[in-house]
Amino acid sequence: MIQALTEVVEATVAGGYNEFFVQGMGALAAGIAILAGLGPGISEGIAAKGAVEGVARNPEAAGQIRSMLMLGCALTETTAIYGLLISMLLLFLVAM
Repeated sequence: MIQALTEVVEATVAGGYNEFFVQGMGALAAGIAILAGLGPGISEGIAAKGAVEGVARNPEAAGQIRSMLMLGCALTETTAIYGLLISMLLLFLVAM
């Protein structure tokens, strides 16, 4: 994947765009990719709110609610991690 991304950058530079344009577009794309952390942050807050309300209504189910909350947050957080990974790849491979 890294080799393919490097070849695309080299082909873009050879195709008429200068190196600074490619670096700028890489930085812009990295900024957009990092916005992927916005959705998981909001959804985890909503999930925590629901878990607190659920425990307040039924304290006996706190263990089950906690385990489902942790599983849901872990699955949600992977989206943010993928966005961070893509933005770092763009920054260090394209924008430099």
